[in-house]
Amino acid sequence: MVKTLEKAIAEIASLSDADQEQSGERLLSHVEKLRQLRAEVDKGMRSLDAGDGAPLDIEAFIRQSNESHGQS
Repeated sequence: MVKTLEKAIAEIASLSDADQEQSGERLLSHVEKLRQLRAEVDKGMRSLDAGDGAPLDIEAFIRQSNESHGQS
């Protein structure tokens, strides 16, 4: 285990049981999100490696993103 994680766990251990439980739940949730993100990145990389990628018009992408978020 890396030192930063060891330090964080030691700090959490000094909290109340309820706070430890909440911290553990948040950490597990974060780890699951990271795993899901990694799986999506891997899926995208396999798709690109298979030649399934398409050119991206970055200006159109930004414009569409801004419009969908109510920005001009």
